[in-house]
Amino acid sequence: MKTLTLDGQSLALTDLAPLARGERVKLRVTPDALRGLQASRDMVERAVAAGEVVYGLTTGFGKLKNKAVAREDLSQLQANLVASHCVGTGDPMPVHEVRLAQVLRLNSLLRGVSGVRIALIRQLVALFNADFVPVVPQQGSVGASGDLAPLSHMAAAYMGMGHVILDGKRKTAKAGLKALGLDAVVLEAKEGLALINGTEIMKAVGVANLLRAQNLSKAADAITALTLEAMFGSPKPFRARLAELKRSEGQRRTAANVTRCLKGSKVVTSHASCDRVQDPYSIRCVPQIHGAYKTALQHVTDVFEDELAAVTDNPIVDPETNEVYSAGLFHGQPLSMIQDYLGMSVCTLANVSERRIEQLVNPDLSGLPAFLTPKPGLNSGMMITQYAAAALASENKVLAHPASVDTIPTSANQEDHVSMGITAVRKARTILDNTEHVLGIELACAGQAREFNLQLKAGKGADAAHRVLRTVMKPLKGDRFLHPDLEASTELVASGALVAAVEKAAGKLES
Repeated sequence: MKTLTLDGQSLALTDLAPLARGERVKLRVTPDALRGLQASRDMVERAVAAGEVVYGLTTGFGKLKNKAVAREDLSQLQANLVASHCVGTGDPMPVHEVRLAQVLRLNSLLRGVSGVRIALIRQLVALFNADFVPVVPQQGSVGASGDLAPLSHMAAAYMGMGHVILDGKRKTAKAGLKALGLDAVVLEAKEGLALINGTEIMKAVGVANLLRAQNLSKAADAITALTLEAMFGSPKPFRARLAELKRSEGQRRTAANVTRCLKGSKVVTSHASCDRVQDPYSIRCVPQIHGAYKTALQHVTDVFEDELAAVTDNPIVDPETNEVYSAGLFHGQPLSMIQDYLGMSVCTLANVSERRIEQLVNPDLSGLPAFLTPKPGLNSGMMITQYAAAALASENKVLAHPASVDTIPTSANQEDHVSMGITAVRKARTILDNTEHVLGIELACAGQAREFNLQLKAGKGADAAHRVLRTVMKPLKGDRFLHPDLEASTELVASGALVAAVEKAAGKLES
């Protein structure tokens, strides 16, 4: 099991990739990061001892900010906060996303401005390393004062409320703690607020989305290369000179990927003197279309890399200035907007892939047997796969409506503008699901189209894509129950196995 070291500062997307893939990791916190917590905790304890009125420490929350709370009730105040905010609904978040949220919340607390005790961090690390995974409902956050409801479910599990996944089984949090021989967390002043006021749920889903989107960036290029081979398309639009003229880094990366996949192709050289003037846009304009996707993906990546170690708490207890700030670092607008952008960008991959599927299955366009079956008429072949791809691409267009432009006031209008960040990341996740399936369908169709020209050797990357497809899907000789084949093809795309096979044969691709 890999060890992930947290210091509150240097977390990177590559560090989180194993968790996003569903792997377990062991957490370690640097001694310096732990020591750095004490100064802000001292500030909290001094404020409590002096009877100062500080939001969230000695007052109620939201609209109840002006209600002072007695010192002897401050621990109960934090417990009440967590319990009362556990109002989430919907299906539970996937386990890998909850693990990501656990790590991201810890990393934010380790910045040393949240006022939590060192002992609390040690408890949370121990629970994570024991694979104590809270059950967190997906819906119920408006993404403004942090992901209050889902983070409360996560915090409540630490306190012995709600449910957890332990050893792959769902059980009560109390039973899970007992099975591990670990104590329930007892919160002190400020700590409940510190655990639930943040954007780590939308950030966790967003990280998983982003890593999937990076894989799709490479997979789409590799599948395009296989489609181009099957369609006897021209490699000229993928020349590096054209990317120079366009002055587009995204186009350069796309063109380089497809060119790498076509290296050594006998298919390309076999029709060098054919009379076809131009390929359809869905092939000829791939450098521009996939390139624009890569440009968007780079921007999303840049934002998320900054956010991984961001403080998203409130209030901020800052020992550097010796001040307590009641601010809005918990607001999810930066993540909401960028995940809407990601979702819309992923739609583009599905849209153009569906058009290439049509090119492949339509005999009037491809010059191949109708619907890629050796015996059309008796057999429908891959005809209805295009219908499925069209349905998914069309659904994506509905989901692409931005969540970040919406807002609805909460907390008696005290919290009068919200981000809808959870909605944005959940929509983007579904768009990714759909697009992985569309690209899986294109892979299956392109692989079937290649069966009619196997006497001509494909490029290294395209050939690798075809060969790995054939490990899970046999060539189509006649009609059969296709659903398992398409699911297997989609899994090759979604799991990264397709990209891994292509890169092994052709070299590293750029996302």
